[in-house]
Amino acid sequence: MDNVRRILSVGLVTLSALVLAGPPASAQEGTLKKIKETGTITLGHRDASIPFSYFDDKQAAIGYAMDLCGKIVDAVKAELKMPNLQVKLNPVTSATRIPLMANGTVDLECGSTTNNLERQKQVSFTITHFVTANRFVSKKASNLKDLNDLKGKTVVSTSGTTNIKQITELNGQKNLGITILPAKDHAEAFLMVETGRAVAFFMDDILLYSLVASSKSPSEWTISADALSVEPYGIMLRKDDPSFKKVVDGAMTSVYKSGEINKIYAKWFLSPVPPKGINLNVPMSEVFKHVVAKPTDSGDPNDYK
Repeated sequence: MDNVRRILSVGLVTLSALVLAGPPASAQEGTLKKIKETGTITLGHRDASIPFSYFDDKQAAIGYAMDLCGKIVDAVKAELKMPNLQVKLNPVTSATRIPLMANGTVDLECGSTTNNLERQKQVSFTITHFVTANRFVSKKASNLKDLNDLKGKTVVSTSGTTNIKQITELNGQKNLGITILPAKDHAEAFLMVETGRAVAFFMDDILLYSLVASSKSPSEWTISADALSVEPYGIMLRKDDPSFKKVVDGAMTSVYKSGEINKIYAKWFLSPVPPKGINLNVPMSEVFKHVVAKPTDSGDPNDYK
């Protein structure tokens, strides 16, 4: 019996030591440790989310979110004292961006990703860098004003987005009888409306504005007036990684507090952008100005009203 007690005692002491020690160092240091060991930081980017993250005519990944990610990379270089840190680019889509973040393929996702409470169960987000809304684009000739005009019709949205999820839910709640087609990306979805396979495309309004501005005949298109939701965009990073998030949030806050955000915003939303030199001419909204003044990473849409 004494031997049994001694064994149990030793076991409890060992278990207590493990509990007090907490998770292994690699779990505590997370992404910063990974970046330091590999000498590389991997940025996930989009191919057609103008002007946030997209390929120009030379297949270079550029955009508003890419510029902000560049500021974060500079902060990581300074934090790790690695001025020669290599930056690797990895394309992602609406459907693959969260899985590729969660499995460690990309360290930052630089795009047009909505930060919401549901996604925060899987990943984390840094300071909000844009606030948009879910609307739909259609041809003016179709005379579609609101959801009721879409009853029994066929619409499209991009797979893996909050937009397709929301219109699917509304379709069921309101018994609209809408047929909802998934598209692999925004360009394909817009083309489906352009060619008559769908009458409307549901997406974040800023992305719709850019697609219309880049189209062959911008005057033929209209974007719905009623917003179905508020969508705060955030650069994505892995969940439960406070040391990395501190560096990332610090970089974003510095860009905002210094006023540098105004120059970056004007470059992509108030000036001609490559490759076609189109000017979206979208002034900074009052909601986003408030975020710049008081940076937040909230995924609750009520915090942006």
